[in-house]
Amino acid sequence: MSLLRSTAARTRFSLPATTSTHFRSIQTATNRSQDSDRRQGPVKVSPTSPSFYTSRPVFYDQVAQLERAIATTGAALRRAQLLPLPAFAKASLPPPQNVWQSKEELGETFKTKINLTRYRKITTLLNELSEFHRIANAAGVADISQKIHAVVSLFESDKKEAYLARGKKKPVVLDAYGRSYTLGKRKTSSARVWMIPVQAPELTTVPEGAESKKSTPPTVPMTTILVNNLPLNEFFPLPADRERVTRPLKVAGLLGKFNVFAIVRSGGTTGQSGALAHGISKGIVAHEPALEVLFKKAKLTRRDPRMVERKKTGLAKARKAYTWVKR
Repeated sequence: MSLLRSTAARTRFSLPATTSTHFRSIQTATNRSQDSDRRQGPVKVSPTSPSFYTSRPVFYDQVAQLERAIATTGAALRRAQLLPLPAFAKASLPPPQNVWQSKEELGETFKTKINLTRYRKITTLLNELSEFHRIANAAGVADISQKIHAVVSLFESDKKEAYLARGKKKPVVLDAYGRSYTLGKRKTSSARVWMIPVQAPELTTVPEGAESKKSTPPTVPMTTILVNNLPLNEFFPLPADRERVTRPLKVAGLLGKFNVFAIVRSGGTTGQSGALAHGISKGIVAHEPALEVLFKKAKLTRRDPRMVERKKTGLAKARKAYTWVKR
């Protein structure tokens, strides 16, 4: 049995001479190829962008794309004979309305921290592109305008509409009865003002041949200025306050043409009279839009920004000091 087992073992693991030689040649070739690969090192892959080896590749790629867009757009506008633009034509262009993203928002877009120098560089390029967009829009070149808008819109802030709406006054709308409602402010006082034009008296025509026994003079319409349900002279006993309230009506030459009803709150008589005058001025402009330029020059529709200066520590008031005694 032992002889049979040893014979079977020898026959199981023994290979023909040709097979073993072929196997050795394959193994030798494999070892040589592995050795050559180790000597050559890993295969190098070409970088995806020219700024791959910089510290901020995304930022420099975006800057390069903006510069290429400016060069391409400028060449297209020159071929269309829109550049260089004369000074008088540039002055007639519509004003720019650009609100770019903040440094933090651009940092998220560029995946890097944007300092002030880089932010100025980007906004300078964007402003130049926006200038080309205004020229293309004014000239009616739709294809160039659309391409520039597609690039510029990527860097505009989401709060553009809210930012451009700042400082715009809402127009005062008259109600069904012809009344205007405005709000005036001065110091800490506020005044809600309702104004309605005085109705002119109807003229009665006397038939021919009929003679009236007594000639009645034409009736003058009565106007009222009520402040907190009190007449003006009762609510403001000081003549200076009453003069401040009626000044907008005198400047416009409309004294006696409107009935004014107001509710004032907070502050003293000076602040309340100033708030009421501010509200009356805005109401007059609502009824007579042609007086807006006059009231702007007279600074009547502008809120007076002056406020009471706060008291300081160690002083009696804002600037008044206590009497100093040496001993």
